[in-house]
Amino acid sequence: MTIRFDGKVAVVTGAGGGLGRSYALALASRGAKVVVNDLGGKLDGSGGSDRPARTVSEEIRSMGGEASPNFEDISSPEGALRIAAEALDRFGTIDILINNAGILRDKTFAKMDPADFRKVVEVHLFGTVNMTRAVYPAMQRKGYGRIVFVTSSAGLFGNFGQTNYGAAKLGIVGFMNALKLEAEKFNILANAVAPIAATRMGEQAFPPDILPLLDPGQVVPLVLYLASEPCPFTGMILTAAGGRFSAVRIVESEGVRFPPGKNVTPEDIEEKIETILEMKDPKPYGSAMEEVMDLLTALQKPFPE
Repeated sequence: MTIRFDGKVAVVTGAGGGLGRSYALALASRGAKVVVNDLGGKLDGSGGSDRPARTVSEEIRSMGGEASPNFEDISSPEGALRIAAEALDRFGTIDILINNAGILRDKTFAKMDPADFRKVVEVHLFGTVNMTRAVYPAMQRKGYGRIVFVTSSAGLFGNFGQTNYGAAKLGIVGFMNALKLEAEKFNILANAVAPIAATRMGEQAFPPDILPLLDPGQVVPLVLYLASEPCPFTGMILTAAGGRFSAVRIVESEGVRFPPGKNVTPEDIEEKIETILEMKDPKPYGSAMEEVMDLLTALQKPFPE
């Protein structure tokens, strides 16, 4: 079955270039009406221009699609609300949100100015929260929505010089993990993608000979699937890079249970630490309550003699 977005309205942040532009063009090519949001700033978030969003909107119109350029700052709650209002005023509804916009201010933690840490978190994490909050009521009312969050391997696994970026990107996963439980009853599905691509941001991280392997277009199919009506799941983290796609799960080890009533000491932990850390038969959980109930069930079982 061909995946189409006819009649759907998508808001794509950071859509004036890079991956965001690719998402916007691909959605429009399959029938979506697109609000192309981009502040038009530099990679560090400074400055601004209406040219990137206007250019991408004109590209969409030139191929027969419908698009509206937008230049609001997603790190502002008021700016995010204005983006949603524009989508509703222009197109009447909101079906899809791609939380793509982001900036970089990389430095080692010891040298990082607190303002640079705060700004990256404001754009990535709070920008994502602001935009989701802005579109959420429209999705609730119609009983339908697809939200794609953008996380990163820097948040999932860590990366030197990116404590601010990593904290923000893993914070997005935490936000998604809770939101999915509230949103699913409204048929609003939320998933996250960790993309790697030869974009303005990606060019900072990879040597030139690697960049040809990381065509941004190879990330697009996964994002479009997550934004589509046929996508059946919520709360998943997936990666996309160079035509390779995979899933990332947060799992818990079997661990060690000490006898009831035992006064556990740090020395006991030292003795058992290898078993505690061993990832034998790891368990994924769909919510914190699932993990807690599993723990309580285990604690109530008779302790083996």
